[in-house]
Amino acid sequence: MAEYQNLFTSVQVAAPSYPGVPLGRDEYQREGKGLHWHLLGRIGDAQLGPIYLGWLGVCSLLCGFIAFEIIGLNMWASVGWDPVQFVRQLPWLALEPPPPGYGLSLPPLNEGGWWLLTGFFLTMSILLWWVRMYRRARKLGMGTHVAWAFAAAIWLYLVLGFIRPLLMGSWGEAVPFGIFPHLDWTAAFSLRYGNLFYNPFHMLSIAFLYGSTLLFAMHGATILAVSRFGGEREIEQITDRGTASERAALFWRWTMGFNATMESIHRWAWWFAVLCPLTGGIGILLTGTVVDNWYLWGVKHGLAPMYPAVFPPVVDPALQLLGVK
Repeated sequence: MAEYQNLFTSVQVAAPSYPGVPLGRDEYQREGKGLHWHLLGRIGDAQLGPIYLGWLGVCSLLCGFIAFEIIGLNMWASVGWDPVQFVRQLPWLALEPPPPGYGLSLPPLNEGGWWLLTGFFLTMSILLWWVRMYRRARKLGMGTHVAWAFAAAIWLYLVLGFIRPLLMGSWGEAVPFGIFPHLDWTAAFSLRYGNLFYNPFHMLSIAFLYGSTLLFAMHGATILAVSRFGGEREIEQITDRGTASERAALFWRWTMGFNATMESIHRWAWWFAVLCPLTGGIGILLTGTVVDNWYLWGVKHGLAPMYPAVFPPVVDPALQLLGVK
């Protein structure tokens, strides 16, 4: 029956808002008492708030606001402060890094200086938020798994905008801020270095990307399928296996021959998701610093076939200018 699929229906608890476990006298009080919002309960927990920011959270939001303000004002200025054109062309607008000629020096504001300033505030915002996330987990007596998963994404961000440009000796190697411009940068980056698809770490990253989406979908589907037996109470099922856990295990042994446990599936999902940006960052870091052309690297190592010599060889025009034949 469709009503038992539990894809769009959910049980909402109607109870007073719970402020959360006590955190000790050294903490600031949480702001607000919390409220219940029915629409939020459709996709998650209906309770919104109370919110705790602390000085780390406030500084993170402030730095993030400054970064987005600089990006927005520069994009608006690029269309002559026309609000209509700003909205119309927003997906194509960009805040570009400094030209390659400046290397790692500090350029004028209008020639990449704003990009550097934005990168500083955005990076500070992200790092402060990471510290806040780590400290909140420790304060609650939790493991720091979420913080380290977030750190994997931060690694890829830092490789693209800071570590690799530093190794290449130019801020111009970094990614522009913008929607389509950063996608254009990705395509040009792949073409410039001989097709990123032949990068083995890129292959691993894509495998973990697709693998993690499949793994999360399979796990989510399994828990929804046994939610009528209390399967969503996974912690209870780990310590006291009930009919939901037993049926899920039997289903996967029937269909796949093997099944993860209620606990191990989350470790599997964590590693698959975290290894996606980790391996991707390694692949980006090696591009241009160690390997200049991934296609030729693939040919050399038997990964890619040579193009057939259908046409006669073409002399490089640059070599002709130097008198080399």
